Amino acid sequence: MIKVLIVDDDPMVGDINKRYVESVAGYEVVDIVKNGLEALKILGRRDVELAIVDIYMPDMDGLTLIREIRKKQIKTDIILVTASNDREDIDTALKYGAVDYLIKPFKYDRLVDTLNRFKERRDSLNRGDSMRQEEIDKLIKKKESVKELPKGLQKKTLEKIWAYILENCQDKEFTAESISEEIDISSVTVRRYLEYMETIQRINSTIRYGTVGRPKSFYKIV
Repeated sequence: MIKVLIVDDDPMVGDINKRYVESVAGYEVVDIVKNGLEALKILGRRDVELAIVDIYMPDMDGLTLIREIRKKQIKTDIILVTASNDREDIDTALKYGAVDYLIKPFKYDRLVDTLNRFKERRDSLNRGDSMRQEEIDKLIKKKESVKELPKGLQKKTLEKIWAYILENCQDKEFTAESISEEIDISSVTVRRYLEYMETIQRINSTIRYGTVGRPKSFYKIV
């Protein structure tokens, strides 16, 4: 599970963000705090991989927090979720290594997409001790979002299938039929989404021929 800290001085917003984050497979919110000072105390004693941070907070704002995190060499990634659309704030956040910047009010799907991409990147970096240049290129260039899907495909269905694959199929092959049995979507439909994922290089496939019947495609995360 990816452990997440939410930093926001509005309790209602913090609770909403917690529900959003924990609706995505593989994420757990370990705490909600109301300013940067409280966040630093948590980050100093707990293993937190991701912090979702507002900018406008008392005692220590979000941009000061991200500077302190980098100064103290705390290895926690940051997503800014804030009402600030100021170009200077955005520039500062990105220069200090924020992995994303969402302006309130944001769409739920936008956060889900960010969390799925973060998990994908994290899992790629945790797979083995070294990486080939091709793997690094894919990791850095993999910015595709599903703004326009092929006709007949739906974003929510794609996200459901991809979330299941990320959570359960990291180091093993899978088929349309095996995914279908677990998420209650027909194998024909799942296969169409898997074929699309292969075109955007999230997965690749191997065709195997049995002694009888049609050849079967086995998929694996790239």
